[in-house]
Order: sequence, then C-alpha cells, then structure tokens
Amino acid sequence: MLGLLGKKLGQTRVYDPQGNAIHVTVVQAGPNRVLQCKTVEADGYRAVQLGFDDQKESRLPKPTLGHFKKFKGVPTKRVREFRDYPVDVKPGDVVGVNVFAPGDFVDAIGITKGRGFEGVVKRHGFRGGDSTHGAKGWHRRAGAIGQRLFPGTVMRGTRMPGHMGQVRRTVQNLEIIQVREADQLLLIKGAIPGASGDYVVIRVAKKQPKQAAKPGKQ
Repeated sequence: MLGLLGKKLGQTRVYDPQGNAIHVTVVQAGPNRVLQCKTVEADGYRAVQLGFDDQKESRLPKPTLGHFKKFKGVPTKRVREFRDYPVDVKPGDVVGVNVFAPGDFVDAIGITKGRGFEGVVKRHGFRGGDSTHGAKGWHRRAGAIGQRLFPGTVMRGTRMPGHMGQVRRTVQNLEIIQVREADQLLLIKGAIPGASGDYVVIRVAKKQPKQAAKPGKQ
C-alpha cells in the first residue's frame, strides 16, 4: 500500500481558484528513505521499509543501529513498513511527496493528544446529576454502576473515569489540496490526529485507492 511517514506541522487555510477558504493540515512527508525491500522469496511477503527524520548514531541503540548499517541506510527516528508498495524502489532511494497529487484521498494515522485522567462528563459526555433540588455531590458523577444479586458485578465495558486520549486513531478519506514538492509538504483538507510536531502516517485511502507516481532519487 502506498504511504509515507511524516510530521504534523500545524493547521492553516488556503484558497481555491473560486476564492473559497479551505482549512488544511500541513504535513512534512519527506524525504522518506528506503531502508529495506522485503520479498516473498526471502521474507515471505512483499514490503518496503521507510525511514523518516534523520537521527544521530549516538542516540540509537546498537541493535537498531546494526539494522541500518546492514542495509547501508541513514539512521532515522521513525521506521515503518508498507506492504505491497506499488512503487518500484530499492534500498537507498528517496521517496517524496510527489507520489501523491492534488485531489487524491488519503488516510491519516496518528496518536491523539493526551488529556490525562478525566471524569465521565469530559470523557464520555455524561449528563451528570442535577444542580438543584437537593442534589449534593453528584453533579459530575456517573451514578450507579453495579448490579443486583445476579450477576452481582460491574459489566465489562462500562464507561467510567480514566485516562483520556493518547491512543492511535485513523481518519479516513481526507483530500490532498496541495503538494509542495520543493518543501516536501502535503496540505491535507481537515484535521488529523495528534499535536503539532507529532509523527503521522499518510497512506492512500483504502476506500479510494489511486495509481502511484514515480519517486525521486538522491
């Protein structure tokens, strides 16, 4: 599947030829370095391993550094495999944002912002208790969660207070508005998971696939 590793830079707005403002998320999605190409004969499946955001060798553990040296790749902060990559590449190639084009639809995968420990009103949108008529101490509580004699336990999956956010989420079918190859930027319509500076995965939309372009080489 066609995809790239990237970093969310923030959000802004651009204007289409008709003068309509479009809210977009700016993603730096290159250059992605090809580290390893897996084959059915050697590994049992076809995949391409991409690396993004160069890293110092001194900041990597020895097993990871050995993997980069084995395939003569540049150490990177993020590594990800993409199965059945439609672009013909080999280790050492550089894949840029030109594999996508304006009008393509993509899926964005990222880690949502962490909100810490939250109650049921914030976390699940509960109504809470009454503010008047003698209600004391039940304004933002969930109410009863137990059972009677049978089954005599709290049901699995009951919505309760707890850690909110910081989970992997995928937003599907986002349109690419602009591809700025010189700056390795993708301008994607709408919002994607994560805070500014977080790493994201941009892949071709599973529900609306496309034909890939040829990558640039370095």
